[in-house]
Amino acid sequence: MTDRGRREEPHGYRPRPSPGRSNKRVEMAMRDASISRRAFLATAAALGSAWGCTLSSRTGASAEPEIVKLGVASYSLRKFPRDQAIAMIRELGVRYVNVKSFHLPYELSPEELQAGRREFEAAGLQIVGGGTITLKKDEDEDIRNYFEYAKNCGMPLMVIAPTAQTLPRIERFVKEYDIAVAIHNHGPEDEHFPRPQDGLELIKDMDPRVGLCIDVGHTARTGVDVVESIKEAGSRLLDMHIKDLASLSDKASQCVVGQGRMPVPEIFEQLTAMDYSGYVNLEYEIHADDPLPGMRESFAHMRGVLDRIST
Repeated sequence: MTDRGRREEPHGYRPRPSPGRSNKRVEMAMRDASISRRAFLATAAALGSAWGCTLSSRTGASAEPEIVKLGVASYSLRKFPRDQAIAMIRELGVRYVNVKSFHLPYELSPEELQAGRREFEAAGLQIVGGGTITLKKDEDEDIRNYFEYAKNCGMPLMVIAPTAQTLPRIERFVKEYDIAVAIHNHGPEDEHFPRPQDGLELIKDMDPRVGLCIDVGHTARTGVDVVESIKEAGSRLLDMHIKDLASLSDKASQCVVGQGRMPVPEIFEQLTAMDYSGYVNLEYEIHADDPLPGMRESFAHMRGVLDRIST
């Protein structure tokens, strides 16, 4: 990722009186244009408020506090542009989103990233993190670029794929930017952090904003107990990716949540017992061209489990 300078702001158009026309007519036109713009902004704000109310009714956000906050990892919608991804997340009745670079690309300028962020917010969605972001280059400039990216996107947390060598440098930027980071374990294929425990050992004495993003699917494939791993992480668990597997040792066996062998009730019970305040983001990596049906079923199952736990 390279440094991005600020682009020059476009010059505004200022109407000038044509020969034979009075300045008064121009002033009236400008006043009318100003009124029209204010009316447009008021209408947009009203629509955003209405969308937020609709989303609240779908998620039950206006009722009791959520015992586990369910969200979407936008990697699930990687085949779709930002506007479609936003519409699909809203259709799922979800307000929380962890944004992957497909929907806020690294190459965009700060102004473009901020505008993209506002698209999510205008739809009533809350960006709760971004990633996974690779931080394997042990250089200040490279790591700072990604923290600047996260700041412009409004990300309070980055889900990261670092190395043991880059972690101390990353911690310095966590303190400078007040943006948390969560190490994402990627299973047996990951040479750095296959299990949550591999990251936990390295960060145990670091700033509390340096933590873990436990991916339950990748964790299960390493052979460790998912629920015990969550318990062991404790306060260092800052984020989660949830998915299901028909075989807990087979990456290719991913399925709709609730149709595999992932112990979803036990996972949610453990999160509730430890007062987990982070997010559980569905990372639905299958059916990339038509993910909504499976994602909808996955959320229905997870909400059903949470309903049973809370009663």
